[in-house]
Amino acid sequence: MIVKHQILQRIDNKPIVWDAYFKSDSTKKPLVIFCHGYKGFKDWGAWDLVAEMFSEQDLFFVKFNFSHNGGTVENPIDFPDLKAFAENNYTKELNDLDDILNFILSENFPYKNIIDTKNITLVGHSRGGGISIIKASEDQRITSLITWASISDFGSRFGSNEDISAWKHHGVKYVLNGRTKQHMPHYFQFYDDYLANKDRLNIKKATENIRIPQLIIHSLEDEAVKFSEAENLHLWNPKSDLYKITNSNHVFGASHPWENVKLPKSLDLVVHKSIAFIK
Repeated sequence: MIVKHQILQRIDNKPIVWDAYFKSDSTKKPLVIFCHGYKGFKDWGAWDLVAEMFSEQDLFFVKFNFSHNGGTVENPIDFPDLKAFAENNYTKELNDLDDILNFILSENFPYKNIIDTKNITLVGHSRGGGISIIKASEDQRITSLITWASISDFGSRFGSNEDISAWKHHGVKYVLNGRTKQHMPHYFQFYDDYLANKDRLNIKKATENIRIPQLIIHSLEDEAVKFSEAENLHLWNPKSDLYKITNSNHVFGASHPWENVKLPKSLDLVVHKSIAFIK
């Protein structure tokens, strides 16, 4: 069963749009929650196919848009709301993940009877990997953690001191989206929020505190997030499993839009490794 573009309304917060993929029988299924990365969204590329593969293996797979990723309820694909994008920060993404998890585990969730609430895996891609690591270190409900091409720190993403000074002076900086050609804004509040929550947002410290099974998957040739970041994560938690993907890239061979009915070879391998790890 596929349930698409559902809306989690929140008081004093932007809504969260989510999908669920699962077999509609009475068997209790491990819950898998997927977190997209920077300039990402739940319907990007091959993520629908990925979700179907997880559900075929008797897993309850949920993917969602972070509330300030630039999408809207009416158009959750791409970035029609650049003001929301500019107002995003890491704390908001952690709050979003907490809210979606609380909702799924609540009495109000329509499919609560087929979820094994004692078996919850976070899967995070790229920046979503960093968010997932922080969340897994904080929340004892999470029972396993998988990251795909994850970053290993947040602070270095902001650039040099000169970059930060210029950003503060102008109040906003722009990043070109090579695919959509949009100049995507970031307000300086993003950096202020990082400084205010620097200790919480320390991925190294969070990884060292992980006490649950952790799988790190990363491409050796990743051009966006270097393989050394996966090595960092593995170093900080030696009990983690590190799986190298060769001859691939940051999105494991996928692209947007993805028209093929099959996953690219590398992403197919990523999915199979992840499912085997959960099971």
